[in-house]
Amino acid sequence: MSLFKRFINNINEQNLFQKKDHLLLAVSGGVDSVVLCELCKQAGFYFEIAHCNFQLRGEESERDENFVRSLGEKYGVKVFIKKFNTNEYVLQNKVSIQVAARELRYEWFDEMIKTANIQNSTYLLTAHHANDNIETLLMNFFKGTGITGLHSILSKQEKIIRPLLFAKKAELLEFARENNLSFEEDSSNISDKYTRNYFRNQLIPSVQKVFPQVEENLLNNIERFKEIEILYQQSIHLHKKKLLEEKGNEIHIPVLKLLKAAPLKTIVYEIIKDFGFTAHQTEEVVHLLKSETGKFITSATHKIIKNRNWLIIVPINTLEANHILIHKNDKEISFELGKLKLRFQNLREGQIFKLHDNNFIALIDLENITFPLLLRKWKQGDYFYPLGMQKKKKLSKFFIDQKMSLTDKEKIWIIESNKKIIWVISKRIDDRFKITSKTKSILEITLS
Repeated sequence: MSLFKRFINNINEQNLFQKKDHLLLAVSGGVDSVVLCELCKQAGFYFEIAHCNFQLRGEESERDENFVRSLGEKYGVKVFIKKFNTNEYVLQNKVSIQVAARELRYEWFDEMIKTANIQNSTYLLTAHHANDNIETLLMNFFKGTGITGLHSILSKQEKIIRPLLFAKKAELLEFARENNLSFEEDSSNISDKYTRNYFRNQLIPSVQKVFPQVEENLLNNIERFKEIEILYQQSIHLHKKKLLEEKGNEIHIPVLKLLKAAPLKTIVYEIIKDFGFTAHQTEEVVHLLKSETGKFITSATHKIIKNRNWLIIVPINTLEANHILIHKNDKEISFELGKLKLRFQNLREGQIFKLHDNNFIALIDLENITFPLLLRKWKQGDYFYPLGMQKKKKLSKFFIDQKMSLTDKEKIWIIESNKKIIWVISKRIDDRFKITSKTKSILEITLS
């Protein structure tokens, strides 16, 4: 079957897009994207061309841009050109040239799709082919990946479509020759300083000497991995459904139930990766399961806190969290009710500290508490020893005694140390943490 017929069949079988859809083709000027243009033209699809000039290869970059402009003239379609200062982006963001080019490219493509002023659907088509898929699979495998990385490049991701993944590079070159298509060669493809080029030019040819059918075998494996991932994700979904309890912006996970889940590390990773945690932090979370209350680990966006028999995943932005850790070096904490300000004071021997009756200030004996403190909303079952009392009282009963309305109760936060409440904020401190004649250091917490 010809490449053209397989191209059409692939689009129809995977329902990649329709005849009426507006297509934006990412065209570099190389043989892959030139073939993609010709196939779309022969199939009668309406398309426009987008070209990125990363300004990394001097005159060669300008040559490619001019060639792509000539393709637009050949096919009678619009050509959109974007010049990037890629080297500056690399320095500012401390990433590799490859990563910079990918981020810049897809950010621009995303903008173009969102701002397209057309009635029919807009899809971005790239010319990734089967050999790209093989290289990506191997790079992911050696770099370290979960099951998702083993299915390699997907044919369709929302508005991005890769309709040539069924075809090998050799087939694209043959189609270009048969149709007398001219294209430009990227000289950087020869250099092995780029990871992908090393796999393409060195590793895969070396493996082919031992396993001549390695490309076919890997492509078959990619299809198997796609089906395996479907089963894998179904299982992960069931585990998450049993384990995760959503409470506002937080996720609560029962420790004992999670410890019984198997395989534990895989399930933990699949839970935490959605909150910015890496595979390397999986082991830390597993250790957290058996650690003491107050221990935690952090990603760029979230914290996982061990609180009694629960792991609680909370946003680092304290205004969004219902469980907030207070560290000894914190001076101010913003949360739902306002701001907590912390101040430490050492007492001289014989110094008398004047107490006050301001409910928005708590004076705590520093020697009786352990950091980090936990700031959270109260819950049923909580109890403390109200200041002046020697017996414990449930907060629910304390609120009744205070004649608090349901709305008032919903606004109550507490601070606890090592599982013990030290202050029902704006109401009363716990008698066990009050200042006495033996107090040497004071923690003053003010709600503003």
